[in-house]
Amino acid sequence: MSQPHDSASNFSRRQWLQTAGASALLAGLGQQAMAQASAFETVKIITGFAAGGTSDTICRRVADKLPGTGYTKAAFVENKTGAGGQIAIQFVKSQNPDGQTLLQTPMSMLGIYPHIYKKLAYDPVNDLTPVSLGCVFDFGFAVGPSVPASVKTVPDFLAWCKANPKDANFGSPAAGSTPHFVGALLGHAAGIDLKHIAFRGTQPAILDMIGGQLPAVSGPVGEFTQHVAAGKCRLLATTGAQRNKFAPNTQTMVEQGLKDMVFNEWFGFYLPAKASRDLVTRLNTALRSALAAPDVVDGLAAMGLEAKSSSPAELAAMLKADFERWGPLVKTIGFTADA
Repeated sequence: MSQPHDSASNFSRRQWLQTAGASALLAGLGQQAMAQASAFETVKIITGFAAGGTSDTICRRVADKLPGTGYTKAAFVENKTGAGGQIAIQFVKSQNPDGQTLLQTPMSMLGIYPHIYKKLAYDPVNDLTPVSLGCVFDFGFAVGPSVPASVKTVPDFLAWCKANPKDANFGSPAAGSTPHFVGALLGHAAGIDLKHIAFRGTQPAILDMIGGQLPAVSGPVGEFTQHVAAGKCRLLATTGAQRNKFAPNTQTMVEQGLKDMVFNEWFGFYLPAKASRDLVTRLNTALRSALAAPDVVDGLAAMGLEAKSSSPAELAAMLKADFERWGPLVKTIGFTADA
């Protein structure tokens, strides 16, 4: 595999291994710290995306359950939108690592952004402490009423774009996000200049699509389901290795002949750097409990999300693997956020 982009050279293999190694120490610790420590009065969960979207939804579901875990008496969600999720990360990076300010972020901001920004205002390894995975999900590619009903698959859409180059564009929740690159890789593979339009979250993009101002949107599967059910847009494909259980009647991109288009993503919970081992253990235990609650599992499923927790070490290892996968893909696309 080719080396990561030069812009990410400050994230060395040693740093990844040190982070994973430190996190591994936490994995075997039990729940006694939870029992010994008194609950916080309040904690804040910070998301970089708008209310009503996928990221916001999981934050609110978890916030509802944290008071019942003994970690805090109350939990609130703050939406710090902007710069494709970077504002939220920068905010959390600057906070006291006292366990009262949590970040929930998609992988893209940590595993892809270092490859596309020459100067990033945060270091994904050294500025944050991994705590737990929150959920995993696939992406979907959908079209709205401005695209003819005869377009039923992604290859159909790409053919339509070739015939209508002025309309060849799509929206995503953020520039440099995985959904952005799903669309960019489709255009690259088809030899089409498929123009990208970045929004602050997937829902604003979908609203433009179903309003006829935008032909297509790439985003998490669950963001589309209510609009598909209402007949306002058509889900052309999903990006998992197998059909998505939340959209079982929709073919995968692989089924449509796009064999390399297999992508999913995860959301993870983090504390600021230098959070103590005891705090990370307490919060990990609380998050595992919250994410296992049946109504949280069912509520996330309604948004196309599979609730899933992890150890801090597992989350660090997942980020490392995605970071290394995306370096060559970003080079293939040739995208830089600084252009």
